[in-house]
Amino acid sequence: MQPRFISRVLAIFSVMGMTLGAYGWWSTVHPAAAASTSAPPPIIQAVGGLPDFSAIVQAYGPAVVNITSTSEGSHEQGNSFGIDPNDPMYEFFRRFGMPMMPRDDGPHRAQGSGFIVNADGVILTNAHVVDDASEVTVKLTDKREFRAKVIGIDKPSDVAVLKISAKNLPVVRVGNAGAVNVGEWVLAIGSPFGFENSVTAGIVSAKSRSLPDENYVPFIQTDVAVNPGNSGGPLFNMHGEVIGINSQIYTHSGGYQGLSFAIPIDVAMKVESQILQHGKVVRGRMGAAIQDLNQDLAESFGLSSPKGALVNSVEPDSPAERAGLKPGDVVLALNGQTINSSADLPPKVADLKPGSEAALDVWRDHRTQRMTVKIGEIKAKSAAFAVGDNDQGRLGLSVRPLSQEEKQQLHVAGGLVVAEASGPAARAGVQPGDVILAANGTTIGSVEQLRRLAKNASSRHLALLIQRNDEKLFIPINLG
Repeated sequence: MQPRFISRVLAIFSVMGMTLGAYGWWSTVHPAAAASTSAPPPIIQAVGGLPDFSAIVQAYGPAVVNITSTSEGSHEQGNSFGIDPNDPMYEFFRRFGMPMMPRDDGPHRAQGSGFIVNADGVILTNAHVVDDASEVTVKLTDKREFRAKVIGIDKPSDVAVLKISAKNLPVVRVGNAGAVNVGEWVLAIGSPFGFENSVTAGIVSAKSRSLPDENYVPFIQTDVAVNPGNSGGPLFNMHGEVIGINSQIYTHSGGYQGLSFAIPIDVAMKVESQILQHGKVVRGRMGAAIQDLNQDLAESFGLSSPKGALVNSVEPDSPAERAGLKPGDVVLALNGQTINSSADLPPKVADLKPGSEAALDVWRDHRTQRMTVKIGEIKAKSAAFAVGDNDQGRLGLSVRPLSQEEKQQLHVAGGLVVAEASGPAARAGVQPGDVILAANGTTIGSVEQLRRLAKNASSRHLALLIQRNDEKLFIPINLG
């Protein structure tokens, strides 16, 4: 049996002539969601016993856009087979130990999809479509093209928010992903392999799917044909409402093989709301590691059925520990919402506001107990400069604050560790593992401080004081 893997639909359709390169939240009702109740849904006529989606395509196809992202080349790990790191097969080769070699690529272009949720130019797409892009272009069905600004990227949910300078644009109607039933007809509109506004249809195969390394998204599984370039495009229900964003496929080949996964639209709209209002996404945290129950485990804990989330470890001084949660506890419900499997709990916890209190129904010692936990906040391990501010260019850095232990080892009061370097930073010589101590003579203590200094720099250059191993050096970055 060949190994199976999940591959993101990475929207990578390389343009000829170019060098190949390189949850949950709280919000008010979104305007697009409110608008969805004001217009009657398209009538789908049955043709020979099959649904006719043409009314949906005519009504909402113009709100689906083609996205082209241009990325700078970088000094990064490639492979001896010449596979683009953005190619769906790249992750397969990397994970299964295929030989790697350094590469130095020039600019390359990639294509994806998106859809307009606000008539003033707000667009949703996948984070991986525009992540690390130096320029993003949006093309409408009427052939107009706009330079897009990336308002924000949320990698945990794989959602990005774009903005173009236009008015009175066609918009989609936002539906309710929770109301979708398995077996319902759905359709996708996008740009597979660059073929703009292609329409494919299928059915909902399953709901609330948990995928490897994706803890905060209860994916909608479909059998809709989704291919590279469909990433970020909408998934419609039979009423012409968007219920998801097409994001990933399950594949051996890198192309469609019958299993596609979409981000529920309610998850995406909450991300959009937080990014537009606060510039970032905040998630609730308990600090407990969990796993699924099988029948044997359920019987060993005295449960009649293998339902719930089994706690296998609790972080010291975490909200979970302070609430009294212990390894061996089985979480059966959160605020009255049943937890059927371990996949149910993370998105529900992430959906809670940090500082709020939540009620846990926990199975312990052959009986149910009620606990109250004060929700903490998930702290990102790293913060990336996604596209940067168009006026000041971009640094091309992904950084994180130094831990207390690292500060003691380096004998410094603060600084940022470079996780990834691309674009201007890589060209200037910044390397992963470097520690940024200062920028233009100002000591750096946070990611936001570095971001502000880059944005407000009076010249085209930003001088970074770097500590590399046992030496310090200044590196000037051209902000472009």
